[in-house]
Amino acid sequence: MDLKTLTILFVGTSFALYIGIAIWAKAKSTGDFYVAGKGVHPIANGMATAADWMSAASFISLAGIISFIGYDSSVYLMGWTGGYVLLALLLAPYLRKFGKFTVPGFIGDRYYSKTARIVAVVCLIIISFTYVAGQMRGVGIVFSRFLEVEIITGLLIGMGVVFFYAVLGGMKGVTYTQVAQYCVLIFAYMVPAIFIAVQTTGNPIPQLAFGSEVTGQGIYLLEKLDEIVMALGFTAFTEGSKSTVDMFFITLALMVGTAGLPHVIVRFFTVPKVSDARKSAGWALLFITILYTTAPALGSMARLNLIDTIQPGEIGSVEGNLNYADRPRWFKTWEKTGLLAFEDKNGDGRIQYYNDKNTTFKATADSYGWKGNELKVDRDIMVLANPEIANLPNWVIALIAAGGIAAALSTAAGLLLVISSSISHDIVKGIAFPDISEKNELMVGRIAAAVAIMIAGYLGANPPGFVAQVVALAFGLAASSLFPVILLGIFYKKTNRMGAITGMLSGIIFTLTYIIYFKFMHLELNNADHWLFGISPEGIGSIGMIINFAVAITVSQFTEEPPEEIQHLVESIRVPKNI
Repeated sequence: MDLKTLTILFVGTSFALYIGIAIWAKAKSTGDFYVAGKGVHPIANGMATAADWMSAASFISLAGIISFIGYDSSVYLMGWTGGYVLLALLLAPYLRKFGKFTVPGFIGDRYYSKTARIVAVVCLIIISFTYVAGQMRGVGIVFSRFLEVEIITGLLIGMGVVFFYAVLGGMKGVTYTQVAQYCVLIFAYMVPAIFIAVQTTGNPIPQLAFGSEVTGQGIYLLEKLDEIVMALGFTAFTEGSKSTVDMFFITLALMVGTAGLPHVIVRFFTVPKVSDARKSAGWALLFITILYTTAPALGSMARLNLIDTIQPGEIGSVEGNLNYADRPRWFKTWEKTGLLAFEDKNGDGRIQYYNDKNTTFKATADSYGWKGNELKVDRDIMVLANPEIANLPNWVIALIAAGGIAAALSTAAGLLLVISSSISHDIVKGIAFPDISEKNELMVGRIAAAVAIMIAGYLGANPPGFVAQVVALAFGLAASSLFPVILLGIFYKKTNRMGAITGMLSGIIFTLTYIIYFKFMHLELNNADHWLFGISPEGIGSIGMIINFAVAITVSQFTEEPPEEIQHLVESIRVPKNI
């Protein structure tokens, strides 16, 4: 069976499964729509949380960024997994005990302020739409390659599926759909990884293959990569180019941002008991670890396979470079998507690197003012293209397409749901129309979800960067806005509403301004020479978090203390009870 037919079969079957689950788990009340009736088992919730959080950035982009930047990508591995430890220890059980439907609901009640609630909703919407742009781009990439349709067409198909199960099923439908999506995405991720690990090192366990010798070459995988990328003029795969300061602040932003992501936090509102919230976080970390310990091996082997394909002969020699006319079929198919491109700058018909040992090409390039290499590869294609590069069976390639779509749609659905819940429950029900009926509130939530899906589709068609980079920015925004006031709301009873409001505003305004300045207004200045303290936009959320904490605590010290009942409420949240 040909690849396109298999892809349609695999993807179509998975879509039918998701839609069937949505019909079975249709939300019949606001409790079902917002928190799945608070009846989800911890293991199921752990799987749903893993799928909700392991987005297109994890499935598609993480191994891709590891392929290209090597050591520096460790910030994503440390930050995204470490954040779950913070979430399990510092936030999840306490927020579940508080018993609200949404993060802005907690902030509004804890800080006895409708204004604080509105500011939290605004922060949540900014974070969620930044995050969802990366997910929808991931959907477009998968569809454009494997179903051979335009990215916009792929986005529309993905939007239609998310619309059905998110709008119909609410959190209940999304939760059980995400359990199925986790099973799909982890199976789709591991099967090609095992195949490629066996091909490359003879070891079927990717995590062990990462430290094994390349088959028949008597050299370890990472040593081989260092050797060939340095010969081509790149930084050694196992050495970083980022400063220690930037590495630290990016990792911190990703860790704290993970603990402050609203679509992840809300997952812990769906379990029956407080103890189940902590158990859910533990199960989620276990399920996430399976993919995250595989990604470094997969990314390394993908880079090696790519170089072996385009540099089949001696590294650094003209004769060793691939003749463009002889490029393999996978190369041609990915060229059609525009995510892989070759520009023959010197007209010799061979794919060459600017910095390689072939000084003739570099001299020619310098004389014409050329910059960069002749081959441009979008790092987001590495996981998806790797099975084709390795000549794996068509069914494996089709499987990874289904997995990539599952990863993107699962997170997109979770994000869109928290947006719609915040609008319907926190703005409409909580502020504008307190007496609205449950039926009408449910309708408003579904309308808000539909509008959010359309906006997400637009952002997916016009994303600000590759998937992992966009997602990293969302984590920074979460770190600088919601995490500090949630943490202070649980552990520091003296924090008042003025402190919370000014803290959130100062943190997110600083971080958002910094990101916009370097990512949209002055791209030519986006380098370490111009960054504040050498901290990149991906890590600036850590500084925003510090500003948020400092402003919130300082303002609270010089303004009226919270009411006694609020302080008692904060104390009661932290008292362990068997509930």
